[in-house]
Amino acid sequence: MSIPNPIDPNLLLSRREFTASTAAIGAAAAFALPSFGKLSALREENTLRVGVVGCGGRGTGAVIQALKADPGSVLWSMGDAFEEQIQSCLHYTNESMLDLDDEQGTDAWSKKIQVADRKFTGFDAINQVIASGVDVILLTTPPAFRPEHLRLSVDAGKHVFCEKPVAVDAPGVRSVLESAKIAKSKSLSLMSGFCWRYQDQVKETMHKIHIGGIGDLHTIQTTYNTTGWVQPKARKSGWSDAEFQLRNWQYFTPLSADHVAEQAVHAIDWQAWAMQDRAPVRCFGVGGRQTRPDLAETGNVWDHFSLIYEYDNGVRGYHMCRHWPNTPSDNSAYFLGSAGNCTMQVWNGNHTIEGETPWKGTAKSNDMYQREHDVLFKSIRNNTPVNDGKFMSHTSLLAIMGRMAAYSGKIVTWEEAMNSQVALNQQSWSFGERPTPTTPIPGTIEEI
Repeated sequence: MSIPNPIDPNLLLSRREFTASTAAIGAAAAFALPSFGKLSALREENTLRVGVVGCGGRGTGAVIQALKADPGSVLWSMGDAFEEQIQSCLHYTNESMLDLDDEQGTDAWSKKIQVADRKFTGFDAINQVIASGVDVILLTTPPAFRPEHLRLSVDAGKHVFCEKPVAVDAPGVRSVLESAKIAKSKSLSLMSGFCWRYQDQVKETMHKIHIGGIGDLHTIQTTYNTTGWVQPKARKSGWSDAEFQLRNWQYFTPLSADHVAEQAVHAIDWQAWAMQDRAPVRCFGVGGRQTRPDLAETGNVWDHFSLIYEYDNGVRGYHMCRHWPNTPSDNSAYFLGSAGNCTMQVWNGNHTIEGETPWKGTAKSNDMYQREHDVLFKSIRNNTPVNDGKFMSHTSLLAIMGRMAAYSGKIVTWEEAMNSQVALNQQSWSFGERPTPTTPIPGTIEEI
């Protein structure tokens, strides 16, 4: 089937990456409906109207997962800066779920798509999606917009799925913490995009560490090393500065927070989780830009980081991430304790402990992306709100703190990171002229 408006890989996770990620954790789980009965049995009074803001690859995946999570969920409205993203999201949503028609009836899946003319474009699309009458909002835009979008959503009384990281700077993190409090006061569910917290094998391993499976934890090492990122897009005639940066958002720190916070933050979250979300005392680190091509479309982000976090109980956390072609990929965690060492290989599910009490994980793999939405929608149905606001803000700040330390070359304390007044997007976003961020040079940055 031809695709007239393919998803722009520079906006959000590519279709190829989305498909590969779901396949890696089990294709059967990724596309299996929960046992709620036939979709055709849906009663209108049980409908949960879903809106999505940010219709690229991650938004498309979240839409599919939200529609599968509950028999009464329907896609009600959509928003994105670009019209073609909305059309691509609709196309891939239908394409991915065609197999359900054979199981549930020829028009079962089509009944879940009720967008009609509720498709909104531009930087104010969030307001129109909120006003369309949705119950649940999926926030899957570039990270820069999440604090504002989350506040608008909870102020309007909407349940939210918010992708990670939740912000690109400390003012954004503080805003999200306040929004989480508002959501709690209104009994709204707030689900984060830190999906490993909903993966059974990792949950089993973290529980083992927390109950003393390796004795007293003293050292953590996490890695997120890959051979590259999405293909950048050369500037086209007619694109404004803002559009050019937005279409290459991963490569501009004000939009993405750099790859240490946008991508490798998953591995940093393992450290936070192992430490039971205890804040470190300080952080320092290095990094730079060695292999990334020096092109306008590759922006100002670095291609590698090496960070050290120190805790008040003597624990040290070491994190390494890089985007270097022709080098080995690795996404692992190592936890060293007084009575043993735990190795966590998330890509193959091989989680083991060597030491006084050897152990090997027995939990089965599950689709963590789907689990998040299953938990979210169940919490809404049962009126038992889930709220991930505190830990998703904490982990996002851990990554931002590391970037601040590496960019500046300074030692950054947790208090300095949390209280920083540096905002990366002081100019509101609109199509038009926009300054081009420069590549950070350690030792030259005054404010952190």
